[in-house]
Amino acid sequence: MVGAGRPRPRPSVPAGGPVSIKVTTVNVNGIRAAYRKGMDAWLATEEPDVVLVQEVRAPDDIVRSLIGDGWHVVHQACTVKGRAGVAIASRLPLSAARIGLAEVEPDVDTGRWVEADVELPSGGTLTVVSTYIHSGTAGTPKMDEKYAHLEKVTARMRELASAGGFTVVAGDINIAHRNNDIKNWKGNLKSAGFLPEERAYLDVWFDELGFVDLGRRFAGDVPGPYTWWSNRGQAFDNDAGWRIDYHLTTPALADAARSIEVGRAASYDTRWSDHAPLTAVYDI
Repeated sequence: MVGAGRPRPRPSVPAGGPVSIKVTTVNVNGIRAAYRKGMDAWLATEEPDVVLVQEVRAPDDIVRSLIGDGWHVVHQACTVKGRAGVAIASRLPLSAARIGLAEVEPDVDTGRWVEADVELPSGGTLTVVSTYIHSGTAGTPKMDEKYAHLEKVTARMRELASAGGFTVVAGDINIAHRNNDIKNWKGNLKSAGFLPEERAYLDVWFDELGFVDLGRRFAGDVPGPYTWWSNRGQAFDNDAGWRIDYHLTTPALADAARSIEVGRAASYDTRWSDHAPLTAVYDI
C-alpha cells in the first residue's frame, strides 16, 4: 500500500540526534478540486514532510497521480462513491501501513482511518494517523453511525496510547471540544459536532488516555483558532468558525513539538478548501 515515489534527501544528522519534521493535516474537500484551486502550489511553498489528508473523494490512481513523484502514499478510498477518503503522503520512507479499524468495515466507516510508521532520519519511527470522523446529523441514524465509529476510534487510540512512543492522530474530527472551539457555541448546543455525548469522547482521549490537544496547548485558553468555516454567509470573513481539525499526540511527541499553526487563507477567494491546513513542527 506504500507508493513508489522516491523521497527527497533529508539533512544528515548525528545518529540518534533530533531532526525537525513538519506534519500537516488538512481536509481537502475533494482532492481534485483542491489541486485545481492551488493545493499543489501550497505544497511546493510549505514543503511539509508528511501530509495527512481527509475527504479525498477520489480513487487511488487519481490520488497518486495528483500527489506525484517524491512521496510515499497510503490511501483508503470510501466504498461509497464521492464520500470520505483518507490518505497519508510522506517524503520520508514508511516502514509499515495499516488501513481501517476492522478487517471488515461498514461502508460508511471506510475511508476514515489510515496509519503509517514514518522512518525518522535520526532513527526510530513516528506513527501518524489520518482520520476523518463522521459529521453526523443530530436525531438521525447518522449519529448512531458516528457513535459506533467513535467507539472503534477510542479502542484503537487506547492501544496507541499504551504503546507509547511518538504518535500523532490528526485530521478532521468533526467535534468541537469546548466553547472556545466554536464561535457560535450557544447556537449549536443541539447541533452535531457539539453535542455533549460527542464531546465526551474527547474527554476520554485527553483525560483518560493521555493524548495532548496540541493546538489548544499552544494557543492557550482563547477563542479558536478555528480551522473550518461554513461557506454560508460571511462565516470566513467574520471568522465565525469551528476548531474541528486536530493534532492529538502522545505525551512524548507533545514534548517534542516546537510549533503548530493554522494556515488560514488570506481571503475567501484564495482558499483551496473550506478547511485550513494545520501544521506542526516536531523536533524528534
